[in-house]
Amino acid sequence: MEQGLTCKRKPKVAIIGAGPSGCMCGITIKDFCDVSFFEMSKPLKTLLATGGGRCNLAHAEYDFKELAKAYPRGEKFLYSVFSRFSTVDTLSFFEKIGVKTYTQDDGRIFPVSNSAADVREKMLSQLKTTKFIKEKVLGLQKIDDKFYVKTENNKYIFDYVVVAIGTHSGLQFLNMLPHKVTELKPALCGLVTEDNFSTLKGVVLKNIILKHKKIILKGDMLFTDNGVSGPVIFQLSSINSREVYPYSVKIKLIENEEDFENSLKSSGSKNIKNVLSEYLPKSFVKYFLQKLKINPETKCGAFNGNTKVLLLESLCSFEITFICVRNGGETVFSGGVNLDEIDSNLESKLVKNLYFCGEILDVDGFCGGYNLQNCWSTGCLTGIAILKNMS
Repeated sequence: MEQGLTCKRKPKVAIIGAGPSGCMCGITIKDFCDVSFFEMSKPLKTLLATGGGRCNLAHAEYDFKELAKAYPRGEKFLYSVFSRFSTVDTLSFFEKIGVKTYTQDDGRIFPVSNSAADVREKMLSQLKTTKFIKEKVLGLQKIDDKFYVKTENNKYIFDYVVVAIGTHSGLQFLNMLPHKVTELKPALCGLVTEDNFSTLKGVVLKNIILKHKKIILKGDMLFTDNGVSGPVIFQLSSINSREVYPYSVKIKLIENEEDFENSLKSSGSKNIKNVLSEYLPKSFVKYFLQKLKINPETKCGAFNGNTKVLLLESLCSFEITFICVRNGGETVFSGGVNLDEIDSNLESKLVKNLYFCGEILDVDGFCGGYNLQNCWSTGCLTGIAILKNMS
């Protein structure tokens, strides 16, 4: 690579956005390019909240096709990306900059320090030779082979431009470009329900099975003040980010209904609330029986056929209707720049030497380090593509 880079003047590269993907790109090209970041906030500020402040760097999936399955949008596009910059490459990169990692039983990878602030500091230490310009980009224009970046106070000229703004920045900037943009919709968020579950706030249902159309998901669900949240709901909201509200799902509350039926038969003298409480949280049992209009003190042996059928059917297909997403908790959005207009090297097919990486792409993944993996992979590959273009 170095032999081909014989230019006397280092090419000037503008990276619009100093989040994870933009900084990854900057680290990749910093020794060969004159790099300027345009960022109104603190560089890598968004990294600080990831993983609850511990920074869930990646997920321990090492087959690139299996890894790409964790992205409801962008799976096929990411085959090429992850085959060239994988989970192994991510861990190698962080090892080189002094960030040692460990893997949890659930596959989530964290720094040994359990500190997103430490990861941020290590990354920024690699960017000391780059410039950070705290000015809002108001205009981007290409004339001949140069890009003109206009801010409130100045006008800058660059050879290459990388758009690495996060989806929280909005889409206004993209109106300057000829690319199609899919409207942003919240993903990985809690959902507001038609039923009022406020009395169940904080209650967790473990290992439920949720069904909606062809979707079948398994995981934990948490009741909130105005709906539900938790891993299985985050996954559903991601897959269904473009679903029209309201819509209903069926939930299987117990894993083994045959086991529960046997408990009913062998517990004739016990109250139904006590038997159910062996499978579900007591506070939910109270709500559940009240909804079905079943007296919680009823002895299991006293159930008639119809009531028993109602109970079993409700345990296997408890219905919840969602009316909208829960505002304020969004960490990821679906939508962004249309992938059909970007080549496998993250370069625009419409404007030469214009690149896109990270969350601004119409790519989003589930919880567990997947969205940061997208940032590391696309950020690094964008940098590599620029270096190859220079040689």
